[in-house]
Amino acid sequence: MHGPASPGWLLVALCAALGAYCLLRMRSGVEEQRRTAGTEALMGFGMATMAVPTAVFSPPSWAWPVYAAVFGAAALRALWAARRGAHHLHHLIGHAAMVYMAMVMAVSPTHHAGHGGSLGIPLLTGALLLYFVGYVLLSGARLVPADPRQGSVNWGDRPELARACRLSMGIAMVAMLLTM
Repeated sequence: MHGPASPGWLLVALCAALGAYCLLRMRSGVEEQRRTAGTEALMGFGMATMAVPTAVFSPPSWAWPVYAAVFGAAALRALWAARRGAHHLHHLIGHAAMVYMAMVMAVSPTHHAGHGGSLGIPLLTGALLLYFVGYVLLSGARLVPADPRQGSVNWGDRPELARACRLSMGIAMVAMLLTM
């Protein structure tokens, strides 16, 4: 995406808003929802910072290895949590994608999200793109409004909002991977 930085800023805004919503979801009374929301908040804010246009801010060279370490640790946590459910496998793949993008950016600092290039491993980029496009399509098909008769449910506990949040993050991941 060469040219105006507007698409990059839109991606930053979307991911930051998703991260903020996930922070609000951490107030849920259900422990598993809190844990999932925390992981998704990390992804949202991480994607937002990674998508900042380089014309505005170019992170120092030490930032990308730190990024890879943070998301590597999150991937290990998701691997451990995958024993309890398949959704944690999605988090594992998402964190691994963030590690991959951070490593690509560490090798080529000018290869920042939203600015294209050809440095990435095409096979791995393609596999991640295929996974996230499939995830977006499947999540979109499952995005059905909740039963309005469910009573007064805290808006942070509404499953359709959490699904919409995950769908939006999947779309943002596709957009970031397309620039790799």
